[in-house]
Amino acid sequence: MAAHVTMERALLPHGRPALTLAAGRRFVAARVPALRSSFGSAVLLGLRFVQARLISVWGLIIAAALCPPFVFAAFAVFSAAANFVSIASLLRLEAVFFQNSDRARLGLAFRLAAAVGLAFLTIAAVVLTGLAVIGWVAPAVAFFFLVSLAARSVLRLLWSEATAEGDFRAIGNSNVVQAVVQPIIMLVLIGIFGPKALTLFMADALGHVLAAIYLLRRRREAVAALVRPALWSRQSLVQAAFRWRDAPHALLPSALLAYGFAIAPLLALPYASNTVLAAQVALSMRLLDVPSQMFGTVSTPLVLNRLRAHAVARRRFWARIMTLGLVVGATILFSAVAGAALVADHWLVGTKWQDLSEVVALLAAFYIGIAVLGPLQEVATLSRQPFWQVAINGVALVALVAAMAWFRALSPELLLTIGAISILRTLMHAVFIWLHLDDPAEAPSDGFAASGAAR
Repeated sequence: MAAHVTMERALLPHGRPALTLAAGRRFVAARVPALRSSFGSAVLLGLRFVQARLISVWGLIIAAALCPPFVFAAFAVFSAAANFVSIASLLRLEAVFFQNSDRARLGLAFRLAAAVGLAFLTIAAVVLTGLAVIGWVAPAVAFFFLVSLAARSVLRLLWSEATAEGDFRAIGNSNVVQAVVQPIIMLVLIGIFGPKALTLFMADALGHVLAAIYLLRRRREAVAALVRPALWSRQSLVQAAFRWRDAPHALLPSALLAYGFAIAPLLALPYASNTVLAAQVALSMRLLDVPSQMFGTVSTPLVLNRLRAHAVARRRFWARIMTLGLVVGATILFSAVAGAALVADHWLVGTKWQDLSEVVALLAAFYIGIAVLGPLQEVATLSRQPFWQVAINGVALVALVAAMAWFRALSPELLLTIGAISILRTLMHAVFIWLHLDDPAEAPSDGFAASGAAR
């Protein structure tokens, strides 16, 4: 009886005759290559991204030594704004890539996302040109912002396609390319133009462009098969837009609110009275972005690809297991970062970055929630109740803004408070996935699109 239950849970057909020992061995052996491949891809992606982030950390440290603190504050705002806008460039249609393993459906979603991205970038170019003409934004800043935005949008599209197809090596290598090239470009430009904010803007844009070019070259055959001229038609794009019309309505607001939460402290920096603490917070967030991006970039592709490959009846079970693993892993990672920062505190005494370690330790709690939320939010896109994400992220952002208004200035107490809010937000997402992630075996094939049609 126990063996019968075990085989049923292994998704064997009901009523199958008893398996012999040899058949059982063949059953296991058939799955070993896939498990080894998945594990090997996970290790490879992790090593490549760790290598990339370590390289970028050294470039960041050298640039921090060469640039005044206020330059880092300006660059942090520029980078955060570019990332924020790039989330909206595809209207979150890339989430459709992971609903199932149908490649024809992936191609249709890819073409729709590419068309939407091109239209969005055209509108962004017009808006930035207008802002430059009326003098609200310097023309050079507007230009490099557009270049950085376009490169980030291409990377977002290609990363999603590569994740859906399981090409983790391409994702890891593109991060290595950016991590190697961008710090070098940054240091060269600082040597030529001096330690200015525009120099860092230029390096950011060029680093993302080169990473996008590499990834496009690496995935050129797969992408070419998805965007062949014969596959394009206005009717198919209109039908696809109608089919997935709820993706922008449900998933985009949630993603924007989530990222707004993550960068809210940065956007408040220009108004801080304590410029030294503001610069320390900006640099701390840039440093903590490194393990946060490592965690998200390694875990999100693996989680999504694994859930896409699983039989629909097992996705809910594995989503729960992965949620617990992500929360525990992020807690361990950022607790170690906070401890290491406090241990290294004495090395900064007497420098312009004195007390930076304390700020890093205080912000570590905030980044536990930031790191985990990325993969959790992608998992939650499989739910038929996507507007719960909007509610959770909206309430958390309101709570964060209220905390800033209450304290009225940057302070250690404020940093502790936003850390607590971040952790509570992540726990709410975890509870939502655990209790309310619909069993795909009972859910419509189009997930949130079907829920929108029901309304």
